[in-house]
Amino acid sequence: MRSYLDFEKPVAELDSKVDELRALAATGADISDEIGRIEDKAAQALADLYTNLTPWQKTLVARHPQRPHFNDFIKGLITEFTPLAGDRKFGEDEALVAGFGRFRGEPICVMGQEKGDSTESRIRHNFGMARPEGYRKCVRLMEMAERFGLPVLSLADSAGAYPGIGAEERGQAEAIARSTDACLALTVPNVAIITGEGMSGGAIAITTANKVLMLEHAIYSVISPEAASSILWRDGTKAQEAANNMKITAQDMLRFGVIDQILKEPVGGAHRDPAAMIATTGEAIAKAFDELRDLDGDAIRKQRRQKFLDIGRKLG
Repeated sequence: MRSYLDFEKPVAELDSKVDELRALAATGADISDEIGRIEDKAAQALADLYTNLTPWQKTLVARHPQRPHFNDFIKGLITEFTPLAGDRKFGEDEALVAGFGRFRGEPICVMGQEKGDSTESRIRHNFGMARPEGYRKCVRLMEMAERFGLPVLSLADSAGAYPGIGAEERGQAEAIARSTDACLALTVPNVAIITGEGMSGGAIAITTANKVLMLEHAIYSVISPEAASSILWRDGTKAQEAANNMKITAQDMLRFGVIDQILKEPVGGAHRDPAAMIATTGEAIAKAFDELRDLDGDAIRKQRRQKFLDIGRKLG
């Protein structure tokens, strides 16, 4: 069942009217023309809404529960995927899934946050908020990818690293820093995709890549709008105002040089046609890796380093 965001209420009303008319048509009423007219009106209303989304509305779209998650991209793009578990120091963290598989026949290392799509899976994956064990697991896999000359693909979608007491006691900040350092040290190409939320060090720890791509309605920021609101105004209810002033959209990130490409989403967001979004993402990943194919290890590392040094210096 499709769920609608608050700002999509006009579209929801039109879709509801279409459902009512279809039920009536099933009884024998000839109202196909009326159904077609309202469907066209709903499609146009949806297109108009998504043409001029505010940063806060994009935040809501990025968090939509039916948006494709890490496991959806794995099923659609990676064959023979074999997840690996544990950091060899403390335990396993299911918020960050990482393993090896094949992308279009070629071996690849893949990692990313999984939020879950049901109450049970969301709890198991801790809503995509990784603990230190997750980042240390990613470091372990990046070192394996380096050893065997395999490219690395990261898919980021998280509200941030888990801020619990236990996570802090086990070195959350240090684990994030070492994961970021591991990304920068790779001599194999790495590509990162921000599919939904890319919040704070929890995202940058796996997205410090040669190529950083971002879905059209995803967001990328050092802090969530709610947290920024609490800090700036000591009032978490001003998240909308914070989002509209924080420069967190894909369009902002491209202008500042933080990302390299925006992946266009289906009309109405990726959650309305996940298969199409996954296919588009696959094409972009293939193109990104192809552009890095002829670079040697030193050139790959230097290109990545320079990319991050240039952030904010060149406005598009």
